Amino acid sequence: MDLEMESVPQLELEAVIGFNGHVFSGLRVHPDDEHLIYPLGCTIILKRIKDGKQEFLHGHTNNVSCISVSKSGLYIASGQVNFMGFKATVIIWDYAKRTIYTELVLHKAKVEALAFSPNDKYLVSLGGQDDGSIVVWNIETKQAICGSPASAQSAGPSLTLQYSNTNDNIFVSGGSGTLRVWELDLSNRKIRPTECKTGKLKRTVKCLEISEDDQFIYGGTTSGDIMKVNLNTGLLNDCGPVKRKYSMGVSVIKILKSGDLLVGSGSGTLTLCSGTNFKTLKKVHLEKRVTSIAIIGDEQQFFVGTEAAQIYCFSHENFKAELISTSPNSAVKDVAILFGTSELFATCSDEDIRVWYIGRPKELVRITIPNMICNSLDFMFDGHSIISAWNDGKIRVFGPESGKLMLIINNAHRMGVTAIAGTRDCKRIVSGGGEGQVCVWDLKPHGYRLLEAMKRHKATVTCLKIKSDDTECVSASSDGTCIIWDIQRFVIRQMMIANTLFRTVCYHPEEFQIITSGTDRKVAYWDVLESRCALRELEASQSGAINGMHISQDGKHFVTGGDDKLVKVWDYMAGTVTHVGLAHGGSITSVKICSNNRTLVSTSADGAILCWKFPHPSSP
Repeated sequence: MDLEMESVPQLELEAVIGFNGHVFSGLRVHPDDEHLIYPLGCTIILKRIKDGKQEFLHGHTNNVSCISVSKSGLYIASGQVNFMGFKATVIIWDYAKRTIYTELVLHKAKVEALAFSPNDKYLVSLGGQDDGSIVVWNIETKQAICGSPASAQSAGPSLTLQYSNTNDNIFVSGGSGTLRVWELDLSNRKIRPTECKTGKLKRTVKCLEISEDDQFIYGGTTSGDIMKVNLNTGLLNDCGPVKRKYSMGVSVIKILKSGDLLVGSGSGTLTLCSGTNFKTLKKVHLEKRVTSIAIIGDEQQFFVGTEAAQIYCFSHENFKAELISTSPNSAVKDVAILFGTSELFATCSDEDIRVWYIGRPKELVRITIPNMICNSLDFMFDGHSIISAWNDGKIRVFGPESGKLMLIINNAHRMGVTAIAGTRDCKRIVSGGGEGQVCVWDLKPHGYRLLEAMKRHKATVTCLKIKSDDTECVSASSDGTCIIWDIQRFVIRQMMIANTLFRTVCYHPEEFQIITSGTDRKVAYWDVLESRCALRELEASQSGAINGMHISQDGKHFVTGGDDKLVKVWDYMAGTVTHVGLAHGGSITSVKICSNNRTLVSTSADGAILCWKFPHPSSP
């Protein structure tokens, strides 16, 4: 974070929509059987199973890459990724206090996996491919005891760790052509590995599980089979299934008290199979790769996380999937909040438009156009329709409650529709395209009419805003120009030129000024009547473009978000940052303040949707 931002008050996070399904075994059930624990961006979310109430652990500076929970439930450990050449932090959290217990810094670039010893004495951490080392930490003294290269030089990188269930001095690591049992020699501060003998079987071990009595190691492989190895002798006991291997590899295994295995595969299949002969007992297909299985203590219920950012709940009895949490699994391009409310908003990401309820964040409606990308969307002012801009050159209008397609405008823009806005009277739509055109459309009861196609921009139109009296609009483009158009006479009123690729533009509510931002990392104030040069420029970011900006209804504050992953709330007149939001793990793509100044919603390239408490509520 920028040094000058450290003294600025932080925004309060109210709710998070999102789950990083790419983190293997990232979804955990706390031993209290009351909370789900999972990562999203730099944040770790604790979600109460009973009522969905969320709490947040903040401390990481980049995306969380792995999570482990101690057997007693006293501690949570999480590791992160970092840029090449920088150290990646491991944080141990005090679960009861919801605070950082200690930060451990040794690994380079990425922490691949973490595991607690059964009696909470030690934590073992595995570095990523660029680090390649295993380190054992003493939890009480918060110091490293010893470390070692994770795999032999002849083998590939190690990918996973698992601690013994009964012995604080034994743990196992697995990876590309390597499966090792490690013994901690505390008096000599050393860890000694023993290679497991798998004979001719050469496998990449993706996940590990150790039986409750510490007899066998089960290793799920990228080849789609499971190796069963004797923990004491290191000898291969069995490998299966022999015929029908798991499609696209085994990504997660969990052992049940009965000895049977729950197996998640890369093809999205969740299987219950026998622990003795790997015979399939039950099977269900989910959307995308299964990456996490988390079992509640009595084993009557378990949770499954997938790469599609979905969380499912299963009862052991009927083995049926109930979808309990869903979120975008790709970049969220745009967000729109229904005017006059802070309860409903819509987002678009790839082929989906989703309508959300903020109160208890949940998806109300999902609209999908397969193999298309939605670039932008907005609610019409009366809330009766959602207008959306698509990369196939079409404008689509949907009903927000039913998700039904109400109108489609074909061939609206030759190189895809990239920006869209609706007039206050709900009779017209203004759209911008990849070829630089700005089009005004007249909506009829049973159709539409193109009123004018205005061409002046030489590159993609990135943002459109319409004046409240519906007489003019402003378009921002990546050609370095912002144009104020008269949308009654279809002529240019003003043009602003700057050495930047404009990403976003906003009218001040009093409409005597506009503010713009883009790749030059500056927020510029312009007079709408005299626009030869900016009235004022603010340094809005230390690193990366500003992608989203929005002004509050009273015009006193505005908010920005961009590639620096920080949500910043600004005082419009003073030009200073009043609050900063730190939780995004990806570049922020859009930000919006609801019309009654209660909620601020920000979205990012990693699929996260964050709802913040807006710090400057409207005076009654």
